[in-house]
Amino acid sequence: MELEKNAYRAHCLALTYPVQGHINPLLEFSKRLEHKGVKVTLVTTHFISKTIHKEAATSSIALETISDGYDEDGRAQAESIKAYLERFRRVGSQTLAELLEKLSTSGCPVDCIVYDTYLPWALDVAKKFGLLGAAFFTQSCVVNNIYNHVHKGVLKVPLSETEILLPGLPPLESQDMPSFIYDSVSYPALFDMFVGQFTNLGQADWVFVNTFYELEQEVVDWMAKLWPLRTIGPTIPSMFLDKRLEDDKNYGFDIFKPNTDTCMKWLNGRPKGSVVYVSFGSLVAFEVEQMEEIAWGLRMSNRCFLWVVREAEEEKLPKNFVEETSEKGLVVRWCPQLEVLAHEAVGCFVTHCGWNSTLEAFSLGVPMVGVPYWSDQKTNAKYIMDVWKMGLKPPTDENGIVRREAAEHCIREIMEGERGKEIKQNAFKWRKLAKEAVDEGGSSDKNIEEFVAKLVHS
Repeated sequence: MELEKNAYRAHCLALTYPVQGHINPLLEFSKRLEHKGVKVTLVTTHFISKTIHKEAATSSIALETISDGYDEDGRAQAESIKAYLERFRRVGSQTLAELLEKLSTSGCPVDCIVYDTYLPWALDVAKKFGLLGAAFFTQSCVVNNIYNHVHKGVLKVPLSETEILLPGLPPLESQDMPSFIYDSVSYPALFDMFVGQFTNLGQADWVFVNTFYELEQEVVDWMAKLWPLRTIGPTIPSMFLDKRLEDDKNYGFDIFKPNTDTCMKWLNGRPKGSVVYVSFGSLVAFEVEQMEEIAWGLRMSNRCFLWVVREAEEEKLPKNFVEETSEKGLVVRWCPQLEVLAHEAVGCFVTHCGWNSTLEAFSLGVPMVGVPYWSDQKTNAKYIMDVWKMGLKPPTDENGIVRREAAEHCIREIMEGERGKEIKQNAFKWRKLAKEAVDEGGSSDKNIEEFVAKLVHS
């Protein structure tokens, strides 16, 4: 039901939490909506809009900004995460209301606010203006289910039981929980934010999750009994999946400028399936000891590797590591991850198991070695290894460190071992299912169609 650009029949405001891992999934969802005839205006903070690299891919989506109360320096000057979130709630609610009024008087009124669930106050603003409100979860249904049970008081923290049984999930151990649940004392503000996603969710007209039904069928079915929940992912650019959105070749937002030419030229000179790609995203900051162990594990595996090490992390590498491994490896500060994962030279992805990176690996059929750091990553890694059987998670020592021998073993097992063969078969299966979900008539596509149909007739 794609329409001409001048024939929009509804207008959605898509409000995102101001970090790259939240902006890009909502942006990709916005592109899908526009493809089906809904006008979308993406909204982020004044500060992040000035600091992020914008690509031409965002040109079809209008961009507006609101204030989080820290327009000059982002949240850098906030005395705490709690203070930042409270100010964002207060100032953001006011400036979002002002934006809605501005759009209305300019002849472009809004029909629905699709909001990041980290910002539940946006739903209150939507209801105040008589608009539809659609929640957008950027994490998996599994993780959302855990947080909801904490919110309801069914799962109590601090955790006391060693085995945790929740509907729609296999038996989990306490260390498989998101870090804000497993160690809630260390992250009180983040604990409140994650659990707080559910405070007013019952008032939402729609609940969208960045996953696909076939990946999390049991837990999706259970959660859909509680809310009007729909899976709409994976939210990665169309050209890496169904190829129905011709201009959708990249996310459109990058915090760091990627070394695209260097990475792709280097990969082009490597045999099929021979490269280990290593990246821990834009936020993870391992201790020096862990960085050194991963470096030694890569070196001991004797495999070609492409490793993304942000500028702030470079000093944690072993002395002369880059020079001494230059024949086998390439270390860059940032790279175009989708293009790298889609390259036939890449045979293994060593990752922190952030949800976006996990979905990218599933969508492109790349086996994973999971080295989780915090947040939802340990839960994702548990599922990647034991439920989806898409990768391996090396054991840690008594200090929580993945040692070089463990890292080397997992890399070798995926690249050349017997378990690696099974994992590669599963990777191919998940890649096929991810593509089918967003393609015409797939589970996610039908859910988006349903939303658009209701939106234009409301």
